[in-house]
Formats: sequence, C-alpha cells, structure tokens
Amino acid sequence: MLLSLVLHMYSMRCVLPAAVLLGSAPTYVLAWGAWRLLSAFLPSRFYQAVDDRLYCIYQSMVLFFFENYTGVQILLYGDLPKNKENIIYLANHQSTVDWIIADILAIRQNALGHVRYVLKDGLKWLPLYGCYFSQMYLVIFPEGTRYNPELTKVISASQTFAAQEGLPVLKHVLTPRVKATHVAFDTMKSYLDAIYDVTVAFEGTVDDKGQRKEAPSMAEFLCKECPKIHIHIDRIDKKDVPEEQVYMRRWLHERFEIKDKLLIEFYDSLDPERRNKFPGKSVNSKLSLKKTLPSLLILSGLTAGMLMTEAGRKLYVKTWIYGTLIGCLWVSIKA
Repeated sequence: MLLSLVLHMYSMRCVLPAAVLLGSAPTYVLAWGAWRLLSAFLPSRFYQAVDDRLYCIYQSMVLFFFENYTGVQILLYGDLPKNKENIIYLANHQSTVDWIIADILAIRQNALGHVRYVLKDGLKWLPLYGCYFSQMYLVIFPEGTRYNPELTKVISASQTFAAQEGLPVLKHVLTPRVKATHVAFDTMKSYLDAIYDVTVAFEGTVDDKGQRKEAPSMAEFLCKECPKIHIHIDRIDKKDVPEEQVYMRRWLHERFEIKDKLLIEFYDSLDPERRNKFPGKSVNSKLSLKKTLPSLLILSGLTAGMLMTEAGRKLYVKTWIYGTLIGCLWVSIKA
C-alpha cells in the first residue's frame, strides 16, 4: 500500500506544473487582448514590444517548470550562442518537449519573446493559444513528424523514400522535408543573420538492451524522468545556405546526415566512454531563478487575484470558453 502511494505521488508531480501553466492561460490571454485593444491606434512597434514582453513572461514561467522545477541539466556543445540574432532554428524532432528546447536556447540570448514556431496543423487547435501559435515562425522541425524508434513503419518509409531519391539513408532521424525551410529562408533572408542547426538528445532514452527508446513526453519530463539534455549547435552563416530549393534540399539532407552521425555517436558508439554525449567540450548551462521566478509570481498572482472575486471568476471562465472558440474560428479562417 505504501509503495502504491509512493508511485501515485510520483505520477502526480506533473499535476502542479500543468495546473499552473493551463490555469494562467486566461490571465495571459486577457492581458494580451487588453493590450491589443489599447494599442490599436499606436504605431505597430509599440504593440510588438509589449506583445514580445508578454510572451516572454509566459514562456519564462514555462521554463521555470521545465528547468528549475525538474532540475534537468542542460549541456551545450558546439557554437554556443552569445548575442541576440535573427535566426532560423532547425532541429531534429522526437518529443513534445522539443519546442521547449528552442526556448531554453533563446532565454540564454535574451531573445525569448521573439521565438516563433512552424507547427503541424493539428497543434493550431490548442485551446486559447491556437491562433497565437499559428502566426509564429522561425523554429522549424524539417522531419515533419516526431522520430519514435517504436514506430518502425514510419522510419522504414522514411528510409525507403531516401533510398528511392538517391539520398543517404538515415538511422536516428527521419528524412527532412525542405518546403518550410525554403519558404522561411526565402522570406526572411534580407534580415536573417544565421541558421542554427540544433541536434538534441535526451539522456536516459536507452533501454536495458542498449536500444534507443521513445523520448520523454511533457508529462514524463515534468515528472523528472530526464536527468540531462544534450544540445549541439552549429551556427551557419546565411551566405553559406543555398537559396534555390533544389540545392537547399540537398544541403538540408546533408545537415541531417551530420545530425545522424552525432546521434549514432551518442547512442551507438562502441566505446562506452563516448556514449551519452556529443563529441567535443560541453558547457553545463544552469538557468538562474532570477529569469523565471518573477514571471511565475506575476502570472500566478494575477490569476489568484482574478479568482478571488465573483466577477473575476466569471470573466476567467468566459475567457476559457470564448477564447478557445474564437481562436479555433480564427485559425479556420486563416487556413
């Protein structure tokens, strides 16, 4: 019975973060909506500045739970970001936590409010945030779907396609698709600084037989089931990226060949000393509470204050209901 209680408590460790993150959603949406109305007659740069700040506050709260709360160790390799830049972020895709990894890097460059995403159509329908996410760009997962070693048919189909196209077959990533990357680069190249080619590996994703297993979900991650995240970054200047789609397709596949070699080294190296890490020197990057805790206190405090009054509670519920409906309607129109 005691063991059952312990297991139950362990599985509940993701409940608090989920409750706070979802519970503060109406507060965030109301703040954004109010500023949208107030800034209607102001220059767009004023709206954008506050909009970025509001987004930064919410994402900082997200990172409080995904970094400070879980205690995960972040190990950075390669070209470590120092200054804020306009970039396209290309990464391998294996978990629902992947979009958090982009935030993990962005906050270390003081660029968290500027992160934008290219997401699968289905994710646009997330309650309240759907219409907001659907307008975001720059973070791209070219594989199009998550790599899961248990989904052998998906991996086999990806490898067969690569072979038919005369491209090298990849083991630990799927064959990338070039369309989103090409459109993003072609649209933003005039003010783009670089592309960050990011390769991510979650430690603890190898079974007893030494075989790679599925990466942690958000719930598993928040239950502290991932001790370390290894992040390898290659900074590629925009002048080194081919502009024509036919050449970019080959270039993108070559970048994923490099990712695959890094992941083969991480998971399959015959030398035990070289497994569970990327080649080269790593930097243990710890996120300060000063960057996340204030956002948690601000949003939690505002949400608690709203729920303390009857009028506030009614507004809170209506925001959930109508915000979700309007968001879904807006996305369907934009689609």
